[in-house]
Amino acid sequence: MTALRFASALTIAFLLHACAGSSGASREPDAPPLPDREFRAAWVATVANIDWPSRPGLPVAQQQQEARAILDRLVELNMNAVVFQVRPHADALYDSPLEPWSAYLTGAQGQAPTPYYDPLAFWIDEAHARGLQLHAWFNPYRANHPSNPGDICERSIVRARPELVVKLGNKGYWWMDPAMAEVQDLTTSVVMDVVRRYDIDGVHLDDYFYPYRSYHDGQDFPDDRSWSAYRASGGELARNDWRRRAVDTLIERLYREIKAAKPRVEFGISPFGIWRPGHPRGIQGLDQYDVLFADAKRWWNEGWVDYYSPQLYWPIAQVAQSFPVLLGWWRDQNRHGRHLWPGTSISRARGEAGAAEIVGHVMITRGMLPESPGVCMFSMKVLQRPGSEVGPKLRAGPYARPALIPASPWLDDQPPAAPVVQLDQRGGAVSWRDGGDEPAFLWLVQVERDGRWSTTVLPGERRTITFGEQQPPPSRIAITAVDRTRNLSPPTIVPKPPR
Repeated sequence: MTALRFASALTIAFLLHACAGSSGASREPDAPPLPDREFRAAWVATVANIDWPSRPGLPVAQQQQEARAILDRLVELNMNAVVFQVRPHADALYDSPLEPWSAYLTGAQGQAPTPYYDPLAFWIDEAHARGLQLHAWFNPYRANHPSNPGDICERSIVRARPELVVKLGNKGYWWMDPAMAEVQDLTTSVVMDVVRRYDIDGVHLDDYFYPYRSYHDGQDFPDDRSWSAYRASGGELARNDWRRRAVDTLIERLYREIKAAKPRVEFGISPFGIWRPGHPRGIQGLDQYDVLFADAKRWWNEGWVDYYSPQLYWPIAQVAQSFPVLLGWWRDQNRHGRHLWPGTSISRARGEAGAAEIVGHVMITRGMLPESPGVCMFSMKVLQRPGSEVGPKLRAGPYARPALIPASPWLDDQPPAAPVVQLDQRGGAVSWRDGGDEPAFLWLVQVERDGRWSTTVLPGERRTITFGEQQPPPSRIAITAVDRTRNLSPPTIVPKPPR
């Protein structure tokens, strides 16, 4: 069939089929099937140049080439989000008015890229152009890391505000004191500056609250000065409770300020995978409640987040730290119906057996969290590593078809308007535009051939497809708008012509 005959066969008469539910929970019987829903993300770590850029001081063109390669690989694997580290330790992989440029970019802390560009803005634009979400990942309290390739510059909090930081051991770690109001103000200001100035999809915190004791040679956190000031002011909390309250205060504040500024920007945390040993029964390991002073259970119970990615970096059948056992415990603490997308360590996956274990993690989340499955993978370099079997196993198995990230109806449950579709009579092309004032973030393009539908997810800037001489020709095409919180519009369907 020629392109012209294809265009004539489809005609210009379009039908609208409304989908029930704000996020497209169901559709009328003759409508195309609902898309798969799953969070498929990878962390891109910049600290110590783990994932990007491959080394400090890399030329800008090569930095950008590497970033594009990472994002292209995510698209190849049918993944849909990237968690990009923008604040490794009180520094910035973007043009910050509050903190110095990161040395992982240029090799010298405080030195901007030359020729100038803003890496975060670049990553956002490139991710969105591929239909990927970008979540900006912040370390809330770390002030310096031993892998810092340059000297600590004058703008660093270590030098500019030494009263707010403490030195840990002799390895090169510096840490902000989480109990200090000025530290809480600074971290909040840094996060909110990015939320207001950049078109990010989420804010993401990792598991580093108070530091792991190994950073301080096994000793307790050195906060005698702030603790003494608290006690002198009449404070009555026990020391560990006082520390936890400081972190609680920051988490609740960040959630409320993010929602006040941009309600659609999601707040996620990836806490250490065990809240406390014995929760659930039989689980052993580090007690983040009394070591990191992170009451991650409380934040989850209170609904101060939009999603959690607890770092469940253990095998399925490891009795003392079991992936599904711990996932079940975190699921049971989810009192507000938020997203639970566990973190999995693909860095530990070796060979075919390791890749099969990761596929098992994905399938377990689908079984245990059917309404909102998904995982976040640490880290990106494994998905790009030649010879790694993780990516191919995912692409051939659970990631064979594209998926939309599950919707977040507590943030926005209003579907966008159905797109307005046009048919080009001169060729087998269908084009469309937004049907309302809200621009689509993604387009769901579904094509029916021989009674079977196939699905493609396109970025919001794409607004046309061409079928040309494809055989067999489509009998119907459905275009659906997807908004920033992944609500679906009613599909606009090019109907099958009468016989």
